[in-house]
Amino acid sequence: MSKNAPVSVFHRLRKRYGNTMILALLLVVMAILVNLTPLKEQTWLRVLFGISALNFTLRMTVPLVLGALSGILCERSGIINIGIEGMMLAGAFAGFVAKTSTNHWPLAASLIFSVAAAMAVGGLMGAVHALFSIRFRMDQIISGTVIIILALGATSYLYNRDAIAEGKFSSIPIPGLSQIPVIGPILFDNPPITYLALIMVVVVHVGLFYTRWGLRTRAVGEHPRAADTVGINVNLYRYVNTSLGGMLAGLAGAFLVLEAVGQFQEGMTAGRGFISLAAMIFGNWNPFGALAAATLFGYTQALQNELLLAGVTQVPRQFISMLPYVVTIVAVSGLVGRVRPPAAEGKVYETEGSA
Repeated sequence: MSKNAPVSVFHRLRKRYGNTMILALLLVVMAILVNLTPLKEQTWLRVLFGISALNFTLRMTVPLVLGALSGILCERSGIINIGIEGMMLAGAFAGFVAKTSTNHWPLAASLIFSVAAAMAVGGLMGAVHALFSIRFRMDQIISGTVIIILALGATSYLYNRDAIAEGKFSSIPIPGLSQIPVIGPILFDNPPITYLALIMVVVVHVGLFYTRWGLRTRAVGEHPRAADTVGINVNLYRYVNTSLGGMLAGLAGAFLVLEAVGQFQEGMTAGRGFISLAAMIFGNWNPFGALAAATLFGYTQALQNELLLAGVTQVPRQFISMLPYVVTIVAVSGLVGRVRPPAAEGKVYETEGSA
C-alpha cells in the first residue's frame, strides 16, 4: 500500500488541478537544483532557472493569479467574466488617480487609500457586469466585452499625462524566512500586495471548499434550480461574487500601478486579463490550480525578459515577445488536459415567479 501512496497522491493532484501543479512543482525543483548545485555554472540554466528569473516570475504571476481568482469567484457562481481585463485596467487607473490626489499624504496612508480606491472601482465594474448579465439578461460575453471597451476608452480619455504618482510599495522582508536559500529571497522578501495575493489564494480556496458560502456558491454555479429549491437566493450570490471578483481584479490593477510600475500607462494591462482567464481554465477553476497555471504563464514572461537581457540574437525579438501568448493559446486549446467548467456557467437563472 505504501508503494502506491506516491502514485495515488500524483493522480489526485492531476485529477484536481490538471497538469499545472505538476509542472509548477517541477519548476520549483529545478530552481533549487540549479541555484544550490554546480549546475549554476551553466549559463543557459541560469537564464532558465536563476533567482533573477524566478523573482521576475513572481512579479508577473501576481496580477495573473488575482485575475484568475476574480474569474473563479464569478464563474463558480455561474457568471462568465471575460471583462477581467477591463476591471483590472479600471482598478489601475483608479489607484493612480487616488495616489496622485494624495501625494501630500504620508506615503503609507496614500498607498492604502489608493489600493482601496482601486478595489472599489473594480468591484463597481463587477457589479455593473452582474447587473447587465442578471437584471438585463445581456449575453455575458457581450457584457464582458463592453466592460473592456468602457475601461479602455474611459481611462485613455481621462488620463492626465502630466500627473505623477510619488512613491510605491517597497519590499518587506520576513525575518528568518527571507534568509532561506533560494526560496527565501523569492517568496519572503516582497511588497505587501504580493503577500496579499498569495494569501488570497488560500482564503478563496478555503472559502470555496470549506465554508457554507463556498458550498452555496458552487451549488449556484452547478445546479441553480436545486439551490433555489432549498432557499438559496441564486441571483444574490451571483451579484455578490461578481462584485467580489471585480474587487480582486481591481487589486491586480493596483499591483501594476502601486507596486510594479509606480505609474499608470494607457492599456498597461496588456492582455493580462485574458491570460488570467487562461490560468483559471488551465487550473480547472481551482485557486491552487490557478496559482500553478499563473506561475507557469508568469514564467514564460520572465523567460522572455531573461532571454532579451541575455542578448539572445539567434531568435528574432518579436518571436521571443510572442512566447507568453503562444503558451496561453496552447494551454487553453485542450492539448494539456481536459477541464470541466461549472455546469450553469453563462446561463441566466429565472425564478419561478419571474416573467
